[in-house]
Amino acid sequence: MGSSLTYCHEDGINFALVLDNLIVGSCLQTAKDVDRLADEEGVGAIVNLQEDSDMDYFSLDLEPIRQRCIERGDVAHNRYPIRDFDPFDLRRKLAGAVQLVADQAGHLQGTGKKVYIHCTAGLGRAPATALAYMYWCCGFSLQDAISTFMAVRPCNPRIVAIRQASVDLLVDGTALTPVRIAVSRTFGATSLQIAGLDVGWGQQIDMDYDTKTHRHVVTRSLPPGRYPYKFIMDGHWTYSADHPTFTEGDHTNNYVDVSSTTTSPAADEARERLMSETGSLIPEERQKLETLFGVKN
Repeated sequence: MGSSLTYCHEDGINFALVLDNLIVGSCLQTAKDVDRLADEEGVGAIVNLQEDSDMDYFSLDLEPIRQRCIERGDVAHNRYPIRDFDPFDLRRKLAGAVQLVADQAGHLQGTGKKVYIHCTAGLGRAPATALAYMYWCCGFSLQDAISTFMAVRPCNPRIVAIRQASVDLLVDGTALTPVRIAVSRTFGATSLQIAGLDVGWGQQIDMDYDTKTHRHVVTRSLPPGRYPYKFIMDGHWTYSADHPTFTEGDHTNNYVDVSSTTTSPAADEARERLMSETGSLIPEERQKLETLFGVKN
């Protein structure tokens, strides 16, 4: 799904009505945006998924926005930071973000007011949260949620993160597996880091030298799934031919597969189904999700 929207911060806030009670869009920039959303669009709650670094990049001051919500008294401002361009952080925090949206929607039920979800551009984290809310709490299949959303706001959210988070909630729980990655051929580099895995491409983890094996190693505790990564040797990003690789565009990355500790025919079937293109939920799974998020039918 390619994005037909681009974000230009100077153009101000932009958004789309996704459901009768849900709007998804870009970040509020001034206190006037609170008034616009509340008075013109009927927004009664805001869910902000930005990190401090997102706001710093555009020199956004959140305090006047918060204060305007307090002054008005009819708009609740909520914040649940998720790291941008990091599918693992999205996967890990998606349930918490959806819970916040579900809670706000529940508080506003019967008032005719809407929840406004935003990240920075409103093209990644916010759409993913909205899609997961529609999928887990509103009776949509994942495919129908995507079709409904893309019809009003075409973009490119991390659908795989939604599928993986669904498996975490319904099959695997919070079980973590220690994963050790080691590299021996360093080509004389004196500084070694690794990026990807559970920290995304924007962060780097220092690798330790193991005197027993004479290798540089890193150990992480990860839930089931496939994790891409790359080595950084003296500032140079590279991959290791000694580890599994895959090609993504013009880039070759390493990856590690982490298997689930929950093994049974039923669990294997559910995992495969939830990670498939359709991602269909059986009635018992939908009931579990609605109970988990406190959805009232």
